[in-house]
Amino acid sequence: MNQSYAMRLFSFVFGLTSLMLSGSLLAAYPEKPITLVVPYPPGGATDTVARKIQESMSKSLGQPVLVENKAGAGTAIGAAAVAKSAPDGYTLLISSNTTFTVNPALKSKLPFDPVKDFEGIGVIGTSPLVLIANPKVPANNLSELIAIAKKDPGKLSFGSFGNGTTAHIAGEMLNVMAGVNIVHVPYKGSAPAMTDLIGGQIPLTFDTNVASMPMIAAGKVKAIAVTSLQRYPQLPNTPTIAESGYPGFEMVPWIVVVAPKGLPPDIQRKLSAALEDTLKNKEINAELVKTGVEVQFEPGSAYAKRVAKELPLLKEYVKKANIPVE
Repeated sequence: MNQSYAMRLFSFVFGLTSLMLSGSLLAAYPEKPITLVVPYPPGGATDTVARKIQESMSKSLGQPVLVENKAGAGTAIGAAAVAKSAPDGYTLLISSNTTFTVNPALKSKLPFDPVKDFEGIGVIGTSPLVLIANPKVPANNLSELIAIAKKDPGKLSFGSFGNGTTAHIAGEMLNVMAGVNIVHVPYKGSAPAMTDLIGGQIPLTFDTNVASMPMIAAGKVKAIAVTSLQRYPQLPNTPTIAESGYPGFEMVPWIVVVAPKGLPPDIQRKLSAALEDTLKNKEINAELVKTGVEVQFEPGSAYAKRVAKELPLLKEYVKKANIPVE
């Protein structure tokens, strides 16, 4: 056997062995627990969603899915930790578009890149915001509200659950599209903003449908409009901002599970299938609806499409609204 033939034979056998080994490793996935990182403190909406899906995904994958909270820096700490993890399917991130489009629109330097560092496992669903008003505000629809804002520029204000949140961006988008100056008042969370709205310290706020609906039902606040393109099924009589004279207006938080870039396709498909099966479970679906999520599974590829569509639009609104970019 000449040396050249021996080398070719060795290369063939080595390549075949590597391919078989690789296939067997992928087929065996997962062989240990999977960590699902939540970049928020325990108890919030995203954390609640993560804990509602973890048991079903664990059963589907045959290994425990462990929720780990890594809060801080507006979700950047948890997101960066996952971005720097090995793309082996054992470390995942669940978060909202605050992480993937809102923060990148507001911050020039982040410890991760939403396009280069992540790939989607699947979109879980959306959760529209509601523009709500104190009952004493002399406006019952968006047209009347904008008329007041134009008559007395700078007099009206809107609360949000913090600078750089989806609620903040929604208010600034309305300012830009309607040509008004409704002043932003940031709060450290939804609860204090709602308290001041009910107490009359602020006239308006954008808040999640979860926080808004009980207060609307109790008559403590009134709904003016929702931020989705279509009406929210649980608030069927509340029009969208888009249908109220501002076509195309959309600022809807969405929740997605992603993995570090470079995840093997077979593992990506296995994780995506487990997430889809979980969301098809009627009991889990009903529980998520109770938390305010409109469950609508989208495959991993939808993540990149959402970022590509939403990020440029948010950057444009941030520029037009003269919001400082950090």
